[in-house]
Amino acid sequence: MALALKFLVITIAILALASSPSTASDPSPLQDFCVAVNDSKTTVFVNGKVCKNPKLVTADDFFRSGLNMPGNTSNQLGSIVTAVNVNNLPGLNTLGISLARIDFARRGLNPPHTHPRGTEVLVVLKGRLYVGFVLSNPGPNMKNKLFTKILNSGDVFVFPEGLIHFQLNVGKTNAIAFAGLSSQNAGVITVANAVFGSDPPINDDALAKAFQVDKKVIDDLQEQFWWDNN
Repeated sequence: MALALKFLVITIAILALASSPSTASDPSPLQDFCVAVNDSKTTVFVNGKVCKNPKLVTADDFFRSGLNMPGNTSNQLGSIVTAVNVNNLPGLNTLGISLARIDFARRGLNPPHTHPRGTEVLVVLKGRLYVGFVLSNPGPNMKNKLFTKILNSGDVFVFPEGLIHFQLNVGKTNAIAFAGLSSQNAGVITVANAVFGSDPPINDDALAKAFQVDKKVIDDLQEQFWWDNN
């Protein structure tokens, strides 16, 4: 356990050093959109945060406890992510880094998802995980390449920013991993939820054609996601 924690500290340190390179374009936003308005009374700040008066800042603004406690994996996926980002650790604001604890029951899955605003580096503290990510759309007559690896305690794997990735517990016990992310608010898009559980639903004709399946299959999936989230 001590060795794995050292890996985590090193990982976060590397991310901190690499999270603020100079660029020739506008800085990336930390929210999905920011619609321009002229009425100052209806505005919010870009990235949704303002700075606290330095005179009022305390050590508690940079502190959060509880990551030693396992998350509740009693759900359909058998996994739970406990995130630490700017929304619950305000001292992370503008620092370009966050982390998460991921708990897995036996055969638990952190399903295919993306982080639109951050690269993820994962270290396994306990158990055995099958992990992987898929490249973005390639050229004509080529397939999206999949990179996978079996990780054991102390192993580290990187998921590049924006690419679909996943983790599956393939061990005989529960598993624990920690992830560092190169954004204070990396965001997450769970592929199945976004495609089949959007509100309002995506037109089933569009999904049936995209997945090349009968429309009834799409209707059944959308109905299942509706019941699971209501």
